[in-house]
Amino acid sequence: MLKLKQEEKSEIIRESIAKKEYFKRGEKMTIRKKILSILTIPTTLILNLSVVFANPIMDSKLATGTEALLRDITTWLLVLIPILGGLLILFFFIRRSGADELDQKKWNNRITTAIISVIGAVVASSILKIVIAYYN
Repeated sequence: MLKLKQEEKSEIIRESIAKKEYFKRGEKMTIRKKILSILTIPTTLILNLSVVFANPIMDSKLATGTEALLRDITTWLLVLIPILGGLLILFFFIRRSGADELDQKKWNNRITTAIISVIGAVVASSILKIVIAYYN
C-alpha cells in the first residue's frame, strides 16, 4: 500500500509540473495577444479618422453653469468669511478675558490663527473671483 501512495504522489507531482509548464506557455500567448491588441487599436483609430464639428465647450450648459456657480460661491465667501471670522475672533477674546495666564497664551495663539485664516481665505476667494472675471 505504501508503494501505491508513493506512486500516486509522484503522479500528482508530474501532473502539477505539466500544468505549470502549460500555464507558462499560455501566459506567453496572452502577452502576444495583448501586444497585438494594443497595436491594433491605434491603427484602427488612425485609419478610421473622420472630422467631427462640435460646439465649443465655452457655450455648453456645463461650462456656463459651472462659471455661474463659482461666481456665486466666491461672492458668498467674500461676505461670509469676514463675518464668521469676526464672530470667532470675538468669541476668542471673550474666552481669553476669563482665562488664567497659561490659557491666555493659548487663546492669543488661536486669535492670531483666526486672523491669519480669515485674511488668507479672503485673499484666496478674491483671487478666484479675479481669475473667473478674467475668463469672462
